[in-house]
Amino acid sequence: QLQFVESGGGLVQSGGSLRLSCAASGFTLEKKTIGWFRQAPGKSHEGVSCISSIDDRTYYADSVKGRFTISRDNAKNTVYLQMNNLTPEDTAVYYCARIAGILSRPDSWTSGGYWGQGTQVTVSS
Repeated sequence: QLQFVESGGGLVQSGGSLRLSCAASGFTLEKKTIGWFRQAPGKSHEGVSCISSIDDRTYYADSVKGRFTISRDNAKNTVYLQMNNLTPEDTAVYYCARIAGILSRPDSWTSGGYWGQGTQVTVSS
């Protein structure tokens, strides 16, 4: 059974950092386009960042460019999201997923309808 397990969220002050992890069981993340969505209260899922299956090229939403960095460790079958200079607007539940869509357009990304349990990120002002 395919399963993503997100971890690393927490409460941090504005300007702080967190590193999220996305581990997979039942399949390998290598050679797959994997990314992160987030969902703030009362809002729909928003594409944040993804890493391409072809050449590990990375893509980011404009709202996180320059602050977030996505990476993968194939040996650990894990994708990471390093988040720096966090702001209260980054507060959301963060989910990882296999991404489909036009990679340069985060508003086009879909997860195929599958969501893990997510990890809560709360940034206080």
